[in-house]
Amino acid sequence: MESPPIELESLTKYYGDVRGVEDLTFAVDVGEIFGFLGPNGAGKSTAIRVLLGLLKPTDGTASLMGRSVTNRTELREAKRRLGYLPSDVTFYDRVTGTEVLDHFGRLRGDERREELLERFPVPLDRSVKAYSSGNRQKLAIVAAFMHEPELAIMDEPTSGLDPLVQNEFYDLLEERRDAGRTSFFSSHILSEVRRVCDRVGIVRNGRLIELDTVDNILEEGGTVVTVRLAEDPPPSALEFPGVARVDRRGGEYRLVLAREFDALIERLAEYTVLELEIREASIEDVFMHFYGDADRGDDDSAANGADAPS
Repeated sequence: MESPPIELESLTKYYGDVRGVEDLTFAVDVGEIFGFLGPNGAGKSTAIRVLLGLLKPTDGTASLMGRSVTNRTELREAKRRLGYLPSDVTFYDRVTGTEVLDHFGRLRGDERREELLERFPVPLDRSVKAYSSGNRQKLAIVAAFMHEPELAIMDEPTSGLDPLVQNEFYDLLEERRDAGRTSFFSSHILSEVRRVCDRVGIVRNGRLIELDTVDNILEEGGTVVTVRLAEDPPPSALEFPGVARVDRRGGEYRLVLAREFDALIERLAEYTVLELEIREASIEDVFMHFYGDADRGDDDSAANGADAPS
């Protein structure tokens, strides 16, 4: 049986007393676009650095295409079939775009180089030092994908890209899925997660709090109701089975619920309804359901100094 492209089992990484990630357990399927979702500081970059062998886990295991990331020989073999796109793209400033791609081509191959350059054009003859952030990101995309990797790992991959280039990048991911290749990327941009991801793992303060398809997560959120009442009850008075969250902002109450309309009508019948709006939940609503006003921490930021290869 083919090994999952990515598999984590109770993966934990601490920086001293600071939690990076804790007890992460999930697997990414072959041919899947998997979104690793969470705000900055949730632990996404820490998990990716462990997967790449840049950090040693405190506990638990992680593997790429069946190879342990803590075994140097196995990791080196896995990386031949891997493409990586970092969030903070850096190149030697004095080299040209052509020289960058020549270097990576010698290491891993470049059969899709010309095709990708047509889709993500960059000034190849210019020094990378003169590149805009968008051109740096496009050069990194070509370098990461031109050898047609079986697995691509990306950390905030659309950072610095304009909307048209973002759409081209999403098309590339969907083409890879159709060809049976796997893509894993971290993001806090909810619209791109909804557009391209088959499944998502949502992390909060280093812990996995949800693992499901985007459609199922949205269905669980169901409906958002905004209501203005003549009375002023506390938010807890509008809670009933099926309600995931109730907020009050000014004179409005906002309820996120799983399509429990009969129970909603019964509860609102106790009050004088001045205004009522009902709409389908968006992924932004679901995100706020998982995070709300909770302390998001800053684990990744606190650990930046510890992220050197180990």
